[in-house]
Amino acid sequence: MPTTVLIIAGLAALAIILLTWGLSGGQGKDVVQQRLEQLVVQPKSLEEMELQQPLAERVLRPLVQRLSRMASRGDSGGLIARADAKLEKAGYPGGLRGADWMGVKLLSTIVVGVAVALLMLATGRVQLAVLFGIAGAGLGYMLPEFWLGGKAKKRSFGMVLQLPDALDLLTISVEAGLGFDAALAKVVEKMEGPLVMEFRQALAEIRMGRTRRDALRDVVARADAQPISNFIGAIIQAEQLGVPIAKVLQIQSQQLRIERRQRAEELAAKAPVKMLFPMVGCIFPTIFIVILGPAIITVIGGPGI
Repeated sequence: MPTTVLIIAGLAALAIILLTWGLSGGQGKDVVQQRLEQLVVQPKSLEEMELQQPLAERVLRPLVQRLSRMASRGDSGGLIARADAKLEKAGYPGGLRGADWMGVKLLSTIVVGVAVALLMLATGRVQLAVLFGIAGAGLGYMLPEFWLGGKAKKRSFGMVLQLPDALDLLTISVEAGLGFDAALAKVVEKMEGPLVMEFRQALAEIRMGRTRRDALRDVVARADAQPISNFIGAIIQAEQLGVPIAKVLQIQSQQLRIERRQRAEELAAKAPVKMLFPMVGCIFPTIFIVILGPAIITVIGGPGI
């Protein structure tokens, strides 16, 4: 018993000594020196900088760039130009350009086709592996297009939703005495969003010497939304006919408010129809089970009673 007590006491003393030494060692440096070391950025090697990037940047992007170079050499029908136009409407997601997008589609085609073929081989259907692999390759080629179309529609709808608020600020700025370009710069300064990004690009083009009419027409092409087309068409027509911009902006603001209210009423009218499917698929079966379940059990067990 005394030996056990001595061992426990020795271990406790050793733990206290180690704890004291550790706490005292952590405070060896001056506080100012520690803060300076945190502020000073140590130079990093190229390998460390590459390892800090995400996996997609280190692996997928070089592969996509290599495939995009292959697609650029084989582009003879303007596929890259059409892809770049679609990416422009979607806001260039991920910083992709036309050639990069073709590389993404080629990579998706290879990955999906090989994955489907390997899945069929794993299930033992060797004869159908080639056929399903070709079908999977076609699906992999089309999947990025569906994703890009969804991004473009979402961006266009976001621009339509943001247009009334931007138009209100634009109207107030023009009525306060600013010119149209200065009022557009005020909108770009105070707001954020896809529509503001398009206005920022148009304003930069105007400052570089391009005509306002051409810059705004490019916004219509990139937005691909009827309310924005109507608004910019009214601005261009007012500029051509010499109509005061403030009056046109007031009329357009009122019209957009009416359209937004009508859009909200339309979505509210569609809500009951959309709620019908989850109710039929999820709620009604459980109600039938709760109501008819005891009756079915009674009917099944009736003859045995």
